[in-house]
Amino acid sequence: MKTVLSWSSGKDSAWALHELRQDPSIDVVGLVTTTNAAFDRVAMHGVRRSILEAQAAAAGLPLHVIALPWPCSNETYAQLMGDFVNAQVAVGVQAMAFGDLFLEDIRAYREKNLAGTGIAPLFPLWGKPTDRLARDMIDGGLVTYVSTVDPRQLTASFAGRRFDDAFLADLPGGVDPCGENGEFHTCVTSGPMFSHALDITPGDVVERDGFIFADLVLAA
Repeated sequence: MKTVLSWSSGKDSAWALHELRQDPSIDVVGLVTTTNAAFDRVAMHGVRRSILEAQAAAAGLPLHVIALPWPCSNETYAQLMGDFVNAQVAVGVQAMAFGDLFLEDIRAYREKNLAGTGIAPLFPLWGKPTDRLARDMIDGGLVTYVSTVDPRQLTASFAGRRFDDAFLADLPGGVDPCGENGEFHTCVTSGPMFSHALDITPGDVVERDGFIFADLVLAA
């Protein structure tokens, strides 16, 4: 099944790619990411486009970037995504995969948007206990850094940290180990889904639009 993967630059989409590649019935043929056109960064994650492109190259997959205007209305978003889906159907893509873990409303939204398009939604990580999944990612060689923190749920000290055993141990009670409730977002630099590691270091930590971002920098 020819499949495109919704790619956020973070650990869940990266691990979803790893899982999909273990399934001989799935052929991942591309990654798709939405960016904030005003900043040329991955929406929500705040990751630079240069890093996004380096990730796609390391994954050995073509990258489809949907640049969203800022601000972006629901109607504009739906139009841009609909155009992308129609273009993928035209080239024989049969499925679109997502790294969602347990949020039912998000899954229902994706299923509704793809209904009747000819593209089936796939959720390779769905329902996996997030404490175990976080450990599986770390033990499986995934290297990822925290790119965004919601200060209502975590302090700024978590921004820019590596997602590892020490990070998990420091998380306050009630925070999901994978950040599925939006507590934090990440940027992957290495793992079994990549042919090589990316040389990325955390830079300045800034606050913008109610979130805290670690400006991750790709070595030249």
